[in-house]
Amino acid sequence: MNKRNLIILCLSLALFSCKNEKNINNLTPDPEKEYSEEYYSGGELGTVFNSTSFAYEQPTPAVENSGKSFDFQMGEYFFEKNWNTNTEGAFHGLGPLAVREGCLYCHPAYGHGKRQTSYDAHKQGNGYLLVLYETVDGQETYLSSLTGMPQTLAYGPFKAPIDESKINIAWLNYTDEWGNRFDDGETYELIYPEVTIPQDAYYVPLIANVNGEPTELTVNQVGIRMESTIGIYGTGLLDAIPDDSITAQWAREEQAYNAGYLKHWRSAWFTGGNWQTYYTGLDKQPYVRRFTYAMSRGPLQDAAGANAIWNITNVTRPDRRYHYMTAAYAEVASKDPDVQKEFPEWIKTQLNKEDNPECFTDNVEQNIYNYLMNKNLPVEMTEQQFVQLMVWHRGLAVPAARNLDDEKVKRGKELFTQLGCAQCHRPSWTTGSDDIHDPNNSLCDNTNMPRYPYQKIWPYTDMVQHKMMMKNDIRTGWCRTTPLWGRGLSKLVTGAEDRLHDCRARNVIEAIMWHGSPESDARESIEQFRALGKEDRDAIVKFIDAI
Repeated sequence: MNKRNLIILCLSLALFSCKNEKNINNLTPDPEKEYSEEYYSGGELGTVFNSTSFAYEQPTPAVENSGKSFDFQMGEYFFEKNWNTNTEGAFHGLGPLAVREGCLYCHPAYGHGKRQTSYDAHKQGNGYLLVLYETVDGQETYLSSLTGMPQTLAYGPFKAPIDESKINIAWLNYTDEWGNRFDDGETYELIYPEVTIPQDAYYVPLIANVNGEPTELTVNQVGIRMESTIGIYGTGLLDAIPDDSITAQWAREEQAYNAGYLKHWRSAWFTGGNWQTYYTGLDKQPYVRRFTYAMSRGPLQDAAGANAIWNITNVTRPDRRYHYMTAAYAEVASKDPDVQKEFPEWIKTQLNKEDNPECFTDNVEQNIYNYLMNKNLPVEMTEQQFVQLMVWHRGLAVPAARNLDDEKVKRGKELFTQLGCAQCHRPSWTTGSDDIHDPNNSLCDNTNMPRYPYQKIWPYTDMVQHKMMMKNDIRTGWCRTTPLWGRGLSKLVTGAEDRLHDCRARNVIEAIMWHGSPESDARESIEQFRALGKEDRDAIVKFIDAI
């Protein structure tokens, strides 16, 4: 047996051993019990009856049915391990700039990120991505001198665009109009983050396009928010919801807005029952928006996860043989004497002169710029590895709902519906034929991805954006309704139950009460929630934790 095959065999055995350990406590439906369809949160093809600390990490039945278990495990391997700065071998290619060294930092146990009191890219559970934008004339445009997900890590001779040691996260107390107290005397706490970054923390000038012109800003003109990662299980099932079903939901809610039942509507995106803007990828085809808080992505195969394995680590692949980088950064770095001093020797370890002569001229400043802006870099993650990562990403199962026969859970479900919570947290959807769409052009297709045709699923989201009008809200205020499925297991799985886009809610009650702004689309539901007695409020919490 040659060395390469021996390595593959050893890796395969290690992966199967690890996965078997994770499945030791895997639960199957009790054959003596009759389960209602709601227990199958991800449908029969997407649900696992696992409520252990490994609940978010399981492959769907569709993965196993289609014979893709090995690819799933290989994809899991790429997700769980740190990337490195080597130029060959496993997980090579990290940098020269990065947001994180690996995926698990942001997705602890595959779940929602945890609330942080300081910004540390090497801390497990820090799912925060910085959101920096200009606030001139209320445009809220991303800064063009920084990447959309600003980087705080640098390798080789380079310096980070932002010095993360100078990022300050302050958690402030918030008192709502009810004094953080229910009428029966029970109290709750609300907190929200304020993030500040001083001028000297930035390596690049702060530039944004203001009224169509590049404009350098002061720190006082830059808005800063944080967005935390969400759980990634079940995203393949959300991808299987037909575009026309999501469109119909938007149309129904537009009618509710026109009738005065909703205060906010994104008419720039959807008017008269029709989309005004779509997501388009490299294939130039229009796709309904469905992923990320901002609904900035279409099909899963080109959504946040497919994007992140490239731009979080800056690891190149066949369809992206270039760095996640801005020209503004390349300009500053190329003129930096410290970088210029180390670059000539360092670049010899990275590129072949014959293949990239533009990085080996007598002009060091130009060489640095050419390297950072290079569009033909060596491939560090192969197409096969990327496809395996997407088999894993699309193949993550949803934990089955729990205790739905409990009388208190039943009461919570009844109240959840009566109060109108189910208007935005729509309980169920039915998937379509689930034909795979890959805006990246042919990396993923019906033959190599797990699929979920015609499944009734229970994610508890309407796949629509709303405004909650919170203090220091998400950028623009528009946020896709987050699926609730599986979140009741978060404390067991990740050690925290933080909720909402920036983890400001430390439990379900805080998350509910942050919906209560006078201008929030959920205001009426919160007023009704406040009118309930403690036993009924607790029943709603127990129901949310059960699904």
